[in-house]
Amino acid sequence: MNRVLKMYDKVQKYPFGKRLFSYMVSRQAPYFTTIGPQVEELRANFIKVNMRKRSAIHNHLKTVHAIAMCNLCEYAMGICTEASIPNHRRWIPMGMEVAYLKKATTNLTATCDLSDANWEQSEVPCFVSVTNTDGVEVMTATIMLKVTNKPTKGK
Repeated sequence: MNRVLKMYDKVQKYPFGKRLFSYMVSRQAPYFTTIGPQVEELRANFIKVNMRKRSAIHNHLKTVHAIAMCNLCEYAMGICTEASIPNHRRWIPMGMEVAYLKKATTNLTATCDLSDANWEQSEVPCFVSVTNTDGVEVMTATIMLKVTNKPTKGK
């Protein structure tokens, strides 16, 4: 089993396990702590992440700031990718194309489904959908990944 999935499964035994996992992952790239994401569901090729609407991530209109939503998308994509990519491969984001569809006035949920990803390709698109508490899509993002083999030991 993948190391990310092992860690996620391990912390599920504890009270606040999902919160603990979400925080530990956020610490890998500290700017993720600014949005306070919480992983609700994680399995190979799928993730669902929540983010509370609060003043720290508001814009001047008192809606969720666009860049906070981009961070949520990147957080969801990164964990989902780490939980899904074959062990001999590695990835790095090359770009993100976003569409802001509605004002984000509530808590948000990002989902990423990589069931159709071909990890042997050199470029893999990751689609992330962000919905509000009514299930209305407020943002979409397609994050393009460059995927290569990990270097062999000793080279």
